[in-house]
Formats: sequence, structure tokens, C-alpha cells
Amino acid sequence: MSWRVPLGTGIEALLDWFSTHFAFATKAFSVVAGQGLSLLEGGLLWLPPWAFLTLAAAGIWRLTRRPRLALAAAAGLGLIWNLGLWTAMVSTLALVSVATCLAIGLGIPLGIAAAMSRAANKTIMPVLDMMQTMPAFVYLIPAIPFFGLGKVAAIFSTVIFSMPPAIRLTCLGITQTPRELVECAEAFGSSRWQKLIKLQLPLAAPTIMAGVNQTVMLALSMVVIAAMIGAKGLGGEVWKAIQRLEMGNGFEAGICIVVVAVILDRILQHVGRRTQA
Repeated sequence: MSWRVPLGTGIEALLDWFSTHFAFATKAFSVVAGQGLSLLEGGLLWLPPWAFLTLAAAGIWRLTRRPRLALAAAAGLGLIWNLGLWTAMVSTLALVSVATCLAIGLGIPLGIAAAMSRAANKTIMPVLDMMQTMPAFVYLIPAIPFFGLGKVAAIFSTVIFSMPPAIRLTCLGITQTPRELVECAEAFGSSRWQKLIKLQLPLAAPTIMAGVNQTVMLALSMVVIAAMIGAKGLGGEVWKAIQRLEMGNGFEAGICIVVVAVILDRILQHVGRRTQA
């Protein structure tokens, strides 16, 4: 076929247009996200590893009332410290925390909008379908012209990759509120805002927490891919091991990512169950 749809050329032109006309927004995002990440990372690294480990175990026990989980978390963090990957773990934890906060801060309001407005739903859902089927590596492409190489670009691509579950499950939780309860609230004269705040959001809380959990897990799964554009951390250790064919070091960093993921998952599961109770 002699004629070819200029899809790639059009996307490049669109990205160039955005990077030219929205440079002020990308610079503002870079400053805010970069400073937030530096402050969080510096604060976590200020604590000696033994103090961080003790506080984390005590916090988990206080939150979950499960001594075995606190001991297992302490053992996992102790393993990371012993392997000499403590600084990389803290860097990863800070990046995932900032990216998750941004993804949830954007995702939950968008999920509420999709649940409350049919027009917003018809606009957001096709975009979510595309975001959830797009290969994760593709999200690195727009991050580079907007933010260059580094941790801010990694945060941007991680936010885009991990945000869909927060939007979709928030929308699902609100729309699954029993119709009888909604009609009852309307019969008592509740406004749309009162129905949302006092009825639909509390009932949707367990589903929203499941979305938050999925967002955190997706953000953690992105750390190795984001290391290709300078995210460093545990993902950077895995990427370095791949480049140098150091299989043992690569598996050690991978196991540390699993340890962090399991600890966060168990904590969020417990918070979700408490929300449901």
C-alpha cells in the first residue's frame, strides 16, 4: 500500500505541541514532585535503618494488631538492610509513595465524576480502556520530552500507569450503591452532594480501598521499567544487573521489591477490612 496513515507523525506533532505550549505546567510539576520526593527520601534516610525498621514494625503492629505480620515485616526489612540495598529500597519507597499519592489524588475525583455524570463516564472509560491495555514501556515515551531523564519522569509515567484502578473501582463502588438506599435518601430530601458524602462514598469505601491497593501494586511493578529513564532505587539495581549480567544481584533486588510489595499489600488489605467492618 503506497499511502500510510500518518498516526505516528500526528502523535509526535501532538507531543511537540504539548511540550511547547505547556512547558510551564511540566516545570511546575517537576519542581513540586522533585522537591516532595527529595524531602521524603531525605527524611526516610535521616533515620538509621535500625530505627526505621523498629518504627515500621511497631507501626504495623499498632495498625493491624498482628504480631506475626510485624515480625515478618521486620525480618523482611532486616534482609534488605543485610543485602546492602537499604538506600535503594528507601528511594523506591519514596518514589512509589509520591506517585501513589498523585495517582489516588487524581484518580478518586475522576472516578467520582465518572459515577456522577454520564457524559464524564463516556469520556473517561474509553481512555481507561486504552490506558489499561497500553504496554507499560510506552508510558516512558511522553515522559522524556516533558520532563527529561530522571525521577520526575519516572513519577509521571508511574502515575499514568497506576491510576486506572483508582478511577475504575471508585466509579464501580459508587454505582453499585443499592438503588433502594439512594431512593430512601432522596425521599428524605438529601441533596446530590449529601447522598455522595453520607451514603455512596461510605458504602463504596471497601471497593475504593481495593482500587488504592491495586494502584500501589501497579506503581511498585513499574519501578523496574521506570529505572530505564533514571528512576534508580531497587528497579535501578535490577536494570544494572541485567546490563552487567549479574544474575544474583538482579534476583536480590527483585526479592527486595517483593518484600516491600507484600508488606504494603498486607497493610492495605487490613485497612480495607477495617473499612468494610
